[in-house]
Amino acid sequence: MRFLVRDRLLGFGDDYWIEDQHGNKVFLVDGKAMRLRDTFELKDTQGRVLIDIHQKMFALRDTMVIERDGEPLATIKRKRLSLLRNHYRVTLVDGTELDVSGKILDREFAIDYEDELLAQISRRWLHVRETYGVDVVRDDADPALLIAVAVCVIHLAEKERGED
Repeated sequence: MRFLVRDRLLGFGDDYWIEDQHGNKVFLVDGKAMRLRDTFELKDTQGRVLIDIHQKMFALRDTMVIERDGEPLATIKRKRLSLLRNHYRVTLVDGTELDVSGKILDREFAIDYEDELLAQISRRWLHVRETYGVDVVRDDADPALLIAVAVCVIHLAEKERGED
């Protein structure tokens, strides 16, 4: 299942639609401005909040938290020793860990579970400027969670780049 994200609209406080490969709106990323911490909501087309994404307060390293129905679902933070590539760790509440690695700022990275590809994020197969795709490879994967992970990782990488 392939989703298209209009990248030029990404930003704190911005809202943008995520479409499927047929151009149908599927998810709305609602950026919440005027908050003490960076906050996003992933909503369905009826406006229901599917996933809440926010920055963890008082963490030593930048950390994003993903929640579903008010319950924690996952935390995302950069791995400490990742010299050659951007590398992030996603820890689900059940202890499962997903790896995110690649060129995050170039929108060329993968989300893996135990070396098995769950989703590929890329601009390569798109001809629309400032758009990247999220290709969810496994049928049993949660597209909303994987899109939320991609949004978080890109946000963390851009924030880190801005601080350097």
